[in-house]
Amino acid sequence: MVEFKGLPSPDDLLILLTVARLGRFTAVAEALETTHTTISRRIGALDKRLGGRTLARTPQGWELTELGRRAVQAAEGIESSLGSLSARLTNKRESLTGLVRVGASDAFGALFVAPALARLQQDHELLRVELVTATRRLSQNRSGLDLEVVPGTAEAPRIQAVAVTDHVRRLYAGREYIRRRGMPTGVEELAGHSFVGYAESALEVSELAYGRQSVTGEAASFQATSIFPQVEAVRAGAGIALLPEYVVRGDTGLVPVLHHEIERHVRFWAAARSESMRSPAVRAVVSSLIEEARSRQDQLLPRPRVWDGQLE
Repeated sequence: MVEFKGLPSPDDLLILLTVARLGRFTAVAEALETTHTTISRRIGALDKRLGGRTLARTPQGWELTELGRRAVQAAEGIESSLGSLSARLTNKRESLTGLVRVGASDAFGALFVAPALARLQQDHELLRVELVTATRRLSQNRSGLDLEVVPGTAEAPRIQAVAVTDHVRRLYAGREYIRRRGMPTGVEELAGHSFVGYAESALEVSELAYGRQSVTGEAASFQATSIFPQVEAVRAGAGIALLPEYVVRGDTGLVPVLHHEIERHVRFWAAARSESMRSPAVRAVVSSLIEEARSRQDQLLPRPRVWDGQLE
């Protein structure tokens, strides 16, 4: 007979596992639909049962102690067993279960991450996903996300990052703008043109920036926090912008500008705390993202276009 009285609560162990993945009590409380106070109380009860602290506070959120890491290993076993049981009870083949929260940039999130998650769900009907879109760098104080898909660099303490794909950004202008202002024939002529770009107050990823400030020291005349308004502003004649090829490929309303002179290659990373990366669901999401990107490389890294001189 197993003496259960002296064992820690499986519920408390699973709460600890969620804290290890999300980093903050408030994020865990939101994910589990409870309160910060309840999470704190349950972790306190677990610490008392185990005879030591399972978590240590850091600037990046809560981190596991050595005792916490041993407890999380047990929690991962419980999670796996519950997933198998849930599949059997619902008469489904064993599959991924639970909720995975993914953060991604607006355009890549909509056009690549969302399809990848949708296809993953087709194979794992018990898996729930939540996609949060915002263009930002990897946060050292990340909260509430199991996985972040970020452009640029992915360096932060205690974070594991996996390269998903590279993509290329090139300059484009609207046909009306070129008719009005003329086509630049060299990089030196860009100083006399208007630019569309990210709002400087919100831009966190330097690799995405290119505007008049790059050549004259002045800010872009039209700024937006999302790539989609930038594309529409360029199409409407507001100026020239550095746009991702996977967003504008095939758009006949846009004219390539100096494609053989200027292009930027930017890498997307899938990044998470090490505890999250051990989650089968998170690993499956990463694999699905890489597969999605590989199957659509022609959209991410197409050859540069040459303007044919036609504006109609």
